[in-house]
Amino acid sequence: MSTRMPEKPSLAGLEERWSAAWAERGTYSFDRTADRAQVFSIDTPPPTVSGSLHVGHVFSYTHTDCIARFQRMRGRAVFYPMGWDDNGLPTERRVQNFYGVRCDPSLPYDAGFIPPTEPGKAQLPIARANFVELCQQLTATDEQAFETVWRRLGLSVDWAQVYTTIGPRARATSQRAFLRDLARGAAYAAEAPTLWDVTFRTAVAQAELEDRDRPAAYHRIGFPGADGKPVFIETTRPELLPACVALVAHPEDARYQALFGKTVTTPLFEVPVPVLAHPLADPEKGSGIAMICTFGDLTDVTWWRELNLPTRPMLGRDGRVLPLPPPGLDSPHGRARFEELVGATVFTAREKVVAMLRESGGLVGEPRPINHPVKFFEKGDKPLEIVTSRQWYLRNGGRDLALRQRLLGRGAELAWTPPYMRARYDNWVGGLNGDWLVSRQRFFGVPFPLWYPLDEAGEPIHDAPILADEGHLPVDPSSDTPPGFTASQRGEPGGFIGDPDVMDTWATSSLSPQIAGGWGYDEDLFARVFPMDLRPQGHDIIRTWLFSTVVRADAEFDSLPWRRAMLSGWILDPDRKKMSKSKGNVVTPLDLLVEHGSDAVRYWAASGRPGVDTAFDTGQMKVGRRLAMKLLNVSRFVLGVVMDEESDPPAATDPPRAAVAATDPPRAAVAATEAADRAMLAALADTVERCTTAFDAFDYTRALEAAEQFFWSFCDDYVELVKVRAYSTGAAAESAHAALREALSVLLRLFAPVLPFVTEEVWSWWQPGSVHTATWPQAPELAAAEAPADPVLLSTLGAVMSAIRKAKSQAKVSQRASVSLVRVSGSAAQTEAIRAGADDLRAAGSIVDLELLEVDGPLSVEVTLADAA
Repeated sequence: MSTRMPEKPSLAGLEERWSAAWAERGTYSFDRTADRAQVFSIDTPPPTVSGSLHVGHVFSYTHTDCIARFQRMRGRAVFYPMGWDDNGLPTERRVQNFYGVRCDPSLPYDAGFIPPTEPGKAQLPIARANFVELCQQLTATDEQAFETVWRRLGLSVDWAQVYTTIGPRARATSQRAFLRDLARGAAYAAEAPTLWDVTFRTAVAQAELEDRDRPAAYHRIGFPGADGKPVFIETTRPELLPACVALVAHPEDARYQALFGKTVTTPLFEVPVPVLAHPLADPEKGSGIAMICTFGDLTDVTWWRELNLPTRPMLGRDGRVLPLPPPGLDSPHGRARFEELVGATVFTAREKVVAMLRESGGLVGEPRPINHPVKFFEKGDKPLEIVTSRQWYLRNGGRDLALRQRLLGRGAELAWTPPYMRARYDNWVGGLNGDWLVSRQRFFGVPFPLWYPLDEAGEPIHDAPILADEGHLPVDPSSDTPPGFTASQRGEPGGFIGDPDVMDTWATSSLSPQIAGGWGYDEDLFARVFPMDLRPQGHDIIRTWLFSTVVRADAEFDSLPWRRAMLSGWILDPDRKKMSKSKGNVVTPLDLLVEHGSDAVRYWAASGRPGVDTAFDTGQMKVGRRLAMKLLNVSRFVLGVVMDEESDPPAATDPPRAAVAATDPPRAAVAATEAADRAMLAALADTVERCTTAFDAFDYTRALEAAEQFFWSFCDDYVELVKVRAYSTGAAAESAHAALREALSVLLRLFAPVLPFVTEEVWSWWQPGSVHTATWPQAPELAAAEAPADPVLLSTLGAVMSAIRKAKSQAKVSQRASVSLVRVSGSAAQTEAIRAGADDLRAAGSIVDLELLEVDGPLSVEVTLADAA
């Protein structure tokens, strides 16, 4: 045989060999000549570059790749880019921990700075420019490691289409989109209460919150009234007494109706505050009356806004008590007590205030321990505080009912896989309570493209920003000079200052279709790929990434950013808990890929249905490896009996891309004529239909199940049934050869989206080009030209074969042992099927005498071995 088929096929080394070949040949390059109708474009998730990938990434990205490979074989020009999400807080934290440094914007740039070789416990302060340089260096290293894993996994990404969320293209796109939003009124700045992480000293958006149960205690405190009678409240935040601006109770609470409109005094700090009514007050909670502080929680913010209350801030952005007492705290005794709190953390301030209350008699009884949910930044370690600050917002329907309904309508337009995931989108949009806060007080991110003029006192004039020109993007206001000014005017009265904040990383990631598709810099490409066909992502970031991307596309293009969203589930550890880096229960993928083989790991991943959380299971990987090895071995058998001794070896390179989609794999010269062969091909045609229907519905798992179910029946029943005939000569042998050849070609193509390496290996033994650019099989190509195949023939023969194998196994004799008698009882259709394949059955089972009995009952098989006769 003149093929490249090895004598002993092996899975070893397939990943390295075929990854290199695909890269060299440009197998997955996007065809820039294809029009939009021919293109299938994917908004690939850009993984966060903050260390290493974990097995959850392998799981979900395999799902996307299965779809990409299927669409490519269906004749679509697949736009499959890769992005790296390398800006934002995760990167900053990694750099801080890796190098042992922290950013101090007040320090000057050090051109000769070398990071510590052995980071100490105390992080070294460095200039912002030096910090950003370290971020860029470390992410570049991480991105190369990520690409190595993706290539090893076999992602059919076009590596010419790569972007980073901190690169010039992404920065320009993000800044352009912001300027457009600002011009249409969708972006605005406001001084308002802001959820604040005191560790990272940055604002936090609603979508980044999570509740964590924490121990606390209710403190019963008396507020003296005008008549000398105290009004008792119960609070878990006694340290916020200096920030108290009112007491509030439900308007229908009879206990407090006589107090509404009257005044009480804060204990210790002696500030008069009103008693007011509001329907959000819960009569069943604590004493039924609460103190409103600026600000203890989000309900305080609602009360403060709706009741038009003053602001008495007492906590700074570092989470410590401010040096100056809040407005209204004018009592000498109150100011002296506040002085004792200055600079204290929240925890210390609480201890001091409780001690003061106990000493003064303002605390009634002892604190009552409870556990309750507390708001945290999803990446933070301390409870969030609420501080007043100036921030940038994007309108997202949180305060605009018409926009909210419009965005809910977008969710209804979008195709969802699985469909029930739409409810999560609807619930999130329906529950929004504010616009999207997009500014962050961090360092490694996309800066806002504007400056502010300074008045004669050197104060910024925020309502007259100087905007960057779109033609000059990207800009960095911290180093670039706005038009009409000189660099020497930076920070000077009458000069300018750059906006100090950067955009939330989601504000850039929400533009991933625009960044990858070339909006603003490659309009020809953008017209071919946008709106994109598919957004694959995890179900846990519907509220952040999916929704925010819909918001940006709706505002700029009046459309959805893609036609379909495909959601993957989480990977669960053996205790059924989500795998995550923060929990320390993740598995890194490279060792898995080396140990089990990439096809085996992909098999496990593809077994996880869309949207369903899946257990990490190396047992499934072993099943996948067994499947890949069986595919090698059965292919070697098939090609060993069907290939012509004088056949030419396949071409070493792919055919021209324009010809790939138009050229089917070579068809068998001789048609299958024997009943068993035609029955097998009919069953395979049904399998092709099932696989195609499943993939068209983005259900890669169901497609894999259908292909695998047929494959094992093909190996265990059909191949064993026709093996003797296939090794013979004549018309019957040629029929078997034609069927085997056709079946192998189809099976390789059905498995190719999930098992790319082993299918490419076998394809190379006898076919030109790549299996991944071959045409997806069609059921009609398998239809027999003569009489239709008997649908029960193969399954019936398989059942008899299985009974014979079982009898020989139980008797502990060779499967080649002779059988003196096989008596089969079955329906007329079943016995007729066995007659049609009787010659193959006798040869395969070494049967001396085959007796058929037509009965009304189920199929039964009696096997008498020759030695037992």
